[in-house]
Amino acid sequence: MNTRNAFSNLNLKPELLAVVQELGFQTMTPIQEQSIPALLTGKDLIGQSKTGSGKTAAFILPILNQLELNQKTVQAVIICPTRELATQVLTEVRRLGRKLVGLQTMSLTGGAQTGREQQQELEKGVQIVVGTPGRILDLASKGRLFLEDVKTVVLDEADKMFDMGFIVEIGNLMKELPTQRQTVLFSATFSEAVLDLSRRYQKNPARVTIQEAPESLLIEEVTYDSEESNKADNLMRVLQQHQAESCIVFCNTKNSVNDLMNRFLDLKASVTCLHGDLEQRDRERVMAMFKNGSAKILVATDVAARGLDIENLELVINYDFPLQPETYVHRIGRTGRAGKSGVAVTLISARDTLKLIEIEQITGRKFQKPALGFKNQFGLNWEWKQSPMQTLMISGGRKNKIRPGDILGALTGAAGGLKAADIGKIEMHDTYSYVAVRSDSANHALNSLRNGKIKAQKFQVKILK
Repeated sequence: MNTRNAFSNLNLKPELLAVVQELGFQTMTPIQEQSIPALLTGKDLIGQSKTGSGKTAAFILPILNQLELNQKTVQAVIICPTRELATQVLTEVRRLGRKLVGLQTMSLTGGAQTGREQQQELEKGVQIVVGTPGRILDLASKGRLFLEDVKTVVLDEADKMFDMGFIVEIGNLMKELPTQRQTVLFSATFSEAVLDLSRRYQKNPARVTIQEAPESLLIEEVTYDSEESNKADNLMRVLQQHQAESCIVFCNTKNSVNDLMNRFLDLKASVTCLHGDLEQRDRERVMAMFKNGSAKILVATDVAARGLDIENLELVINYDFPLQPETYVHRIGRTGRAGKSGVAVTLISARDTLKLIEIEQITGRKFQKPALGFKNQFGLNWEWKQSPMQTLMISGGRKNKIRPGDILGALTGAAGGLKAADIGKIEMHDTYSYVAVRSDSANHALNSLRNGKIKAQKFQVKILK
């Protein structure tokens, strides 16, 4: 192992190094190796790196390292273009900071909580806030979010901020922050607009550009000819030929998502869906079930294409041809991550030919174009119908002082009787929690939790379908 870029060489708090070790992170990725030492010294930084490169941990670890945990005021603000990305970043903050006693974090996005709930949370004392520009600015300008103690501000996916028209909010928000601060900016591209943002708000920043082989080189990119009239049938043929542990099927519209969802349900597939009309709590439920193996197929619009980190995703299918080449790149970037291989399948009609050529020119790669095999007479493969896990929802969370270990203990202790190997991902929220349990043990787990207690408290429990 190359010890030169080992995390143990960093001047991090022992609690952070312990978490890094527990998570199995031994050596830093290139973006981490070049960014973390500079950020630990307090320098401003502008970084360019592809999705899945480890850049989130690159800015979170230095923030956690410099926190004054006894001080219950906001010391770091992480600004994200979407609430999905904000949720992902906040999860990583809590994961990496789980051994820091007294750490208080909070999401400031639309739809997650009411203004009153957010105000009550802020009044208790929060050190790191992660959110979208509009909501953070709204609370700061109304005197409900105090930013005078902020040491670090991070703009994550700055290029997307411009795409979504947030530049005015960013400018106004910067006026609310202390002039003496560390400003960190990460972007997939160094466009002129992003560089102008750097010139305006950063002081002599370190500049980090990671020239890596694109992740998509690990992705097998395949197209199948398919006209609109038989596209749904052809999708089922694709799923028969490309078996995987999990799959995202991308559509351009909510109606397309709903139509496919109904078709999959008729086939008794292990499926869930995600689109922009879902409330935040429903989005969290959907993503929890997909990530933990309770649903093998996720049918989604492009709301899922950015900012969602899904481990070990082997297959992405473009059911509807992406409207923009950039959308294609973001969609297939959900697979082939962290050095693992993946398959990206795109169904194309004759009218998509020019768009396909444009994508090949932009990416510098050629699609494989095999013939689509014959349809299996038995319909969808059995594997797409069987979920290895089921998800239990518990009506208690962080505000009830419950930790993942308490849920694990209730399930594996004398009352629960399950083995640790029967338990999958445990995901905590403020007022509820999700736990994945092996499908053949789900009913037993449900009954033991309903009849027992978690940390001496009774909670409602149900299996999510």
